[in-house]
Amino acid sequence: MKKKILIVLGSLFTLFFVALIFAGNYFYSEGIKRGTEVELHREDEVVNVVATEGDETLVGEANEWFDEQDTEILEHISYDDLNLVAQFIENSSDEGRAVILAHGFRNTGDDMGKLAKLYYDKGFDILLPDARGHGESEGDYIGYGWHDRLDILDWIDVLIRDYGVEDIILHGNSMGAATVLMTSGEELPDEVKGIVADSGYSTVKEELAYQLENIYGLPPFPLLDVTSVITNIRAGYYLGEASAVDQVQENTLPLLIIHGEGDDLVPTTMAHEIFEAAGGDKELWLVPDAGHTKAFDNVTEEFYERVSNFIVNVLDE
Repeated sequence: MKKKILIVLGSLFTLFFVALIFAGNYFYSEGIKRGTEVELHREDEVVNVVATEGDETLVGEANEWFDEQDTEILEHISYDDLNLVAQFIENSSDEGRAVILAHGFRNTGDDMGKLAKLYYDKGFDILLPDARGHGESEGDYIGYGWHDRLDILDWIDVLIRDYGVEDIILHGNSMGAATVLMTSGEELPDEVKGIVADSGYSTVKEELAYQLENIYGLPPFPLLDVTSVITNIRAGYYLGEASAVDQVQENTLPLLIIHGEGDDLVPTTMAHEIFEAAGGDKELWLVPDAGHTKAFDNVTEEFYERVSNFIVNVLDE
């Protein structure tokens, strides 16, 4: 009888283990493998329709301006031999300034185009990379900012080496915000002057745990831990090590953190966590009623003013 119980328990354990591996691979495919379409959140659209007529005009002008640009295509090979691609708009003013605009999850550089005019009007060259695993760039997985931070370092080198840029701002949305925050903890050249992070998450594991509960109603343990091991095997990183919070502790640059109070993709508590951990001069702007990365769309005039003031302060230091 005891032997039969052990066999049954062993069989149940094996089935549970196999089910975990299957589920972990499923969630890897849903959230990390390139090209999978997945609904990450169900955000209330009401929080994204509060823009004034003036705000809407500015957004329309910004999008129209970007659509009219004939962008140059830049390429470079990453540290792990991926061909990475970016769009580049060289400013006619030749002031030696550039911004790197880092896009969000399953987007491309085009999705950051609405911010390009703001920076171009201030004399900046514009670089819009497609992150690894996105758009025209190679890669079969999404790095969620962790490996991407090293790609940003390479793009910084391209701007300095090939274009003689002397002042660089890093500006990211969502996953791109996490990317520039993670980059902030690396050894950066003096040419990098400041960082703008809009709607960034604290760590990849915490963000995916939040989504796992939000979408599927599932607790993160043990499923996310299994997915993390699979991610390390297939993509070369653990979900927990990809931490904006840890990286910003090493930051020494001026930092502007933007987050919507109506964000239900990346909870606003993560913005507070990042802000509290960050080194360097820092500012936290919480935008009432704004959903995920919707500050620009909702309060465009104020967005222009705050980001413009940040740039002026950074470049005057």
